[in-house]
Amino acid sequence: MKNALISRNAASSSPRRETSACGLRIGGFEPFSTVDYPGRLAAVIFCQGCPLRCGYCHNPDLIPVRPTGSLSFEDVLSAIDLRKGFLDAVVFSGGEPLAQGAVIPAMTAIRRHGFELGLHTAGTNPAMLEATLPLVSWVGFDVKAPFDGYHGVTGVDAGAKARRSLEILVKSGVPFEVRTTVWPERIGKSEICMITSMLREMGVRRYALQEARTPGRKRCPGGEALDDAAFISGTAAMFEEFEVRRAS
Repeated sequence: MKNALISRNAASSSPRRETSACGLRIGGFEPFSTVDYPGRLAAVIFCQGCPLRCGYCHNPDLIPVRPTGSLSFEDVLSAIDLRKGFLDAVVFSGGEPLAQGAVIPAMTAIRRHGFELGLHTAGTNPAMLEATLPLVSWVGFDVKAPFDGYHGVTGVDAGAKARRSLEILVKSGVPFEVRTTVWPERIGKSEICMITSMLREMGVRRYALQEARTPGRKRCPGGEALDDAAFISGTAAMFEEFEVRRAS
């Protein structure tokens, strides 16, 4: 996820309905990214609104349901179309894309324009995830904590929904990775061990640990977990692909 939002354009005159693509609430748009979809040059749509309240969230502007400015789906789609032949894909990120019903018609519209689709999600809505999977080619799935310990990190008891969403994703056959942000206040070695054991049992093959950034977008070092070479080596051995991502 990018650290900053671009400036918003003027509101479109098109009608806005939650069930239509033009009803998608957008908090920001990144026209070029090399890090949000593995192996693809992608544009990123930052969907507005998130039901979680993660203590380390570095994009708090995306949490409220309504954006502070107006950036229309029509404007974003036009900007994406101008980059045909250069962009490979479009990623829906957030916030939490699955908090909006309009994400499905928006994804459908972009697919019709010839782009692959990626999705970043914390799996807060299993039914919505299942509905989007036929449209997407890759998913980045955030596991915030051990599933029975979500409240301490997210402020919401969302672990059961996240578990169900991950089960759906694993069974779907859609390529994906799971990542956990290491927030030293609540996520340390013991929590990572619980998470990795659960993920391995569920059939996860690609996993990443990433450093947190604070709401002020400053690097929050990963503490003893990420600095322990033996611990990281043991964690890596549990997965076919593993990566530690340092905050810039």
